[in-house]
Parts: sequence; C-alpha cells; structure tokens
Amino acid sequence: MKKHLLFLLACTTAQFTFAQQNDSVAIRRIANEILSNSYAYEDLRVLTKKVGARLAGSQGMVKAEKWGVAALKAAGADSVYMQECMVPHWVRGTKEEGKILSNRRDFVPPLNIAALGNSVGTGAKGVTAQVIEVKSFEELDKRKEEVKGKIVFYNYPFIDTHVKTFNSYGDAVKYRGQGASRAAKYGAVAVVIRSMSHSTDNHPHTGSVNYAEDAPKIPAAALGLKDADRLSKRVASDPSMKLYLRTNCVKLPDTIGHNVIGIIRGSEFPDQYITVGGHLDSWDLAEGAHDDGAGLVQSIEVLRAYKALGMQPKRTLRVVLFANEENGARGAAKYADEAKAKNEKHVFALESDAGGFTPRGFMLEMEAEKRAKILSWKPLLLPYGLYDFDEVGGGVDVGFLHRALGTPMGELSPDSQRYFDVHHAASDVFEAVNKRELELGAVGMAALLYLVDQYGL
Repeated sequence: MKKHLLFLLACTTAQFTFAQQNDSVAIRRIANEILSNSYAYEDLRVLTKKVGARLAGSQGMVKAEKWGVAALKAAGADSVYMQECMVPHWVRGTKEEGKILSNRRDFVPPLNIAALGNSVGTGAKGVTAQVIEVKSFEELDKRKEEVKGKIVFYNYPFIDTHVKTFNSYGDAVKYRGQGASRAAKYGAVAVVIRSMSHSTDNHPHTGSVNYAEDAPKIPAAALGLKDADRLSKRVASDPSMKLYLRTNCVKLPDTIGHNVIGIIRGSEFPDQYITVGGHLDSWDLAEGAHDDGAGLVQSIEVLRAYKALGMQPKRTLRVVLFANEENGARGAAKYADEAKAKNEKHVFALESDAGGFTPRGFMLEMEAEKRAKILSWKPLLLPYGLYDFDEVGGGVDVGFLHRALGTPMGELSPDSQRYFDVHHAASDVFEAVNKRELELGAVGMAALLYLVDQYGL
C-alpha cells in the first residue's frame, strides 16, 4: 500500500512538473514575441501624437475611439465593437490665472495653476480673497471661524517615507476630492491644493473634485509644488496678501461616449470571459501616455501576441478600452451593468492603469483559494521580474465588474517611483515612456492571462 501511494505521488509530481515545463515554454514564446515584435510602443506613439488629450466628451475622445477600433482590428481581433454610454462633458476653457496681490513692491511672478476636473469656474471676473493655509482637515475644522470669504489653501505634501508611492497618493488625494466642499461649508469662496505629487518640477496636477450635495460648489484648482511652497512662504510673511484666481471651466450636458471592445473567441468555453483593459480617456493637460495610454496598448498587445503566435484561448478574451475613467467611470459602470444583465460568466478581469514603468507584480482581489492558485504560479512569472503579489486590490474600471458579479480582479503593479511625477500633469507625454519597460508590462499581463485561461480560477 505504501509503495502504491508513493507511486501515485511520484506520478502526480511528474505530471505537475511536465505541465509547468509546458507552461514555461508557452510563456517564453509569448515573451519572445512581444519583446521582439511588439506594436505597443508604436501604437502609443500614434495615440499620443496623433490623438493626444482625450477627455470624455471632447473631440479627442471621438478620435481616440476611432484609434481604438483601428488598433484592435490591426491586432487581429475576431471582432471589434463599441458599447455606448453617456459620459460627462467638462471643458477647462482658456488658461487659468493665479496671482499673488500685495502692497509690497517686490515682483511676484504668476502662479502655475490648473483647475481641478469637474470644478465650477470663477466667472469672468475671477475671485480675489485673502488666503488661509491649512495642513489638514482637522486644522480646517479648528479654524473654521476664519474661513468665511477666504480662499482655502490645502498645503498637504506627499509622505516621503512610503516606498510605494500609491500609498502617498491614497493618503493625500482626499484634499483634492473633498477639499472644496469641506471648505465651502465654512464659507470659503475657492480652494487651491498642493498637487498630488512629489516631483521636483512645477507642473500642476489636475484630477477630479467631488462636490458634496449639501455644500455650495466653489472653484477648485491645483498648484505646482514650487508655487505651493512659494505661496506658503508668502502667506506666512505677508498675511494680508490676497490671491486672485480665475478659472474658465464649464460643465456641459452629458454626451455619448463608448467603450471600445475587441475579442478573441474561446475554443472550449466561449461563454466564459476574461477581461483585460485600460481606460481610453485622459486628462486634457497632456497626452496621457502613462495614464492610461500604456495600459491600453499593453492590453491590445496581449491580443496581438496571441494572434501572431496562432494561440487560441480556451475562454473568450475581451480587450476593453474603457470610457471616462478620469471623471466619472461611466464606461466601467456600463460594462459591468450589461454583463450582469446578460448573466455573463466572468472568470477574471485585469487592468493596467498604473503607468508603463518596469512591472513588479500584480495587485489581486479575490477569494483566498483563487488567490492561492495565482500565487502558485509565481515560479513561472518570476523570470519576468514579477515577484510582488502582496497588495489587495484592482483597477478602478475592473472594480465595477468585481462589485457587480464578484469577478476576481487584478491590476498590473509597475515600479511607482516616477508615476506621480507625471500623473494628471502636462509632463505625461510619449517621451516619458520607456519602450522596454512598456513591453515587459505587456509580457507580464499576457503570462498571467495565459495561466488563468489554461487553468481557470
């Protein structure tokens, strides 16, 4: 009996080793194809240089949708279609103005500011008021009697000691999202915030403001970091100074946008779906190369590599270029709602929306046994630099599918050290993306998706 058990164990171990060897060879083929023949970098060049900024509702959005259809067809998708959804239409308008007004005779250069997305404008005359600088919401609450009629300046810096910079962003972003309404409740006439960054330049970083229903809507803008420091010093040395702020943004009626979807039909389980994607929109200040052009072209590259190698997935692969992640996530909501209405079976959803830098691993959110299954594949992924699977979570867009259907989800985790230098800023351009790093991200995504397709979750 003991010999029989040992024989069975030996056979099982041999079968597992053989399967891993086969998987290793398959992943190596995928990696070789992407690293030698990838279209991702050229696709990104076309998106950033010929389409450029593509905020929801803009003409850039329409051009980006056409680009997405063409790129997916060129990659060899079995079919490509557009999924309609209504999206917000916010327009920045002409360049913002920010000036320090003082009785002093010294020259004060203008401030480099950018209105936050979805913010109301100041009107043509602008807003002029004294400034109250606060470092936290707790300080705002303590000084609430001083706020009425003033511009609140949230000067909260990124925490430098977080190694993973998304932790710094997660800590600070509440001032961008909630700051305007929190200050408006105490009578503020506008807010300016220190940009969500720890860069060494002076680019302001935009992003969405989220107005509360029980507070007035007041203008909100971001400052470049050098100007945030300059304004802070000025407030301290010249408390009677005033700030002139003029923003020209308007919110127009919702308009029609689209998710762009390309598929490869599954050979064995065509009614089971694996989703991979990024978001098609970008903020209007730059080309959206890292956020999220990189995620788009990496996702398309997964499909292209399958087709180039003649590999037929068992399950249907959907590449989704999501509409309107930046200021509404309407595309993701539509995709999840339709999947739920059709009672679709979604095995896994993977997103790339953390930049095109060197991949380090994946964030994952799913049941423990499914997570354990993915972790058992780490030896197959480690040769491609993928070792960090510790964080729980997934991308904003696939999060809708996760909440609607309980779909296991993940997100590519690239090295984060440079991401918030360019995030939502004018510096997020094609030239900031490294071709090799971009392609390695696509390799990692394709490898993980291959394993999920082969073995399910």
